[in-house]
Amino acid sequence: MNSTVRTVEIKARTGAAARLRAILGNLNAEFRGTDRQIDTYYDVPRGRLKLRDGTIEKFLIYYDRDDQPEPKQSDVLLAAVPEPADLRKILARLYPVFAVVDKSREIYFIGNVKFHLDEVAGLGSFVEIEAIDRTGDRSPDELREQCLSYMSLFGIRNEDLLAGSYSDMLACISSLGEGSRA
Repeated sequence: MNSTVRTVEIKARTGAAARLRAILGNLNAEFRGTDRQIDTYYDVPRGRLKLRDGTIEKFLIYYDRDDQPEPKQSDVLLAAVPEPADLRKILARLYPVFAVVDKSREIYFIGNVKFHLDEVAGLGSFVEIEAIDRTGDRSPDELREQCLSYMSLFGIRNEDLLAGSYSDMLACISSLGEGSRA
């Protein structure tokens, strides 16, 4: 599967994964499974490039978006990668690695909206909501409204929202650690 998709998404810290899981169950969300994912982010001149090596999802993903805590729009390019290890060798010769994110991700869907309950090594527990348009039939405003509706249903507050990606958070922790050794 190679495609371009538009998303409006949020990422938030959560200490309530069990409650969110119960809400998703009550909404008859389709559970796709728990994916152990290693995302390798590369230092590219613009946007973000990551290679996802998971037990369910295996993609090369490029996206560009503003880092803001509120729902943000991304235009995402996805390419299915049957053997991520082979591509990782090629990418390592082209780009420096920015960060490696190791996570366990529960994946749920309700229609065009994808939900992630993530446990990220070194960072903690998070929820992501992605309203997805694969066909160009939904406007960014409609996607944003879907995202905001589920935020409200889940009780996600604005102060819970995160602006950047897990890679940014890990890079920040790494740079703090390097500074403390100096």
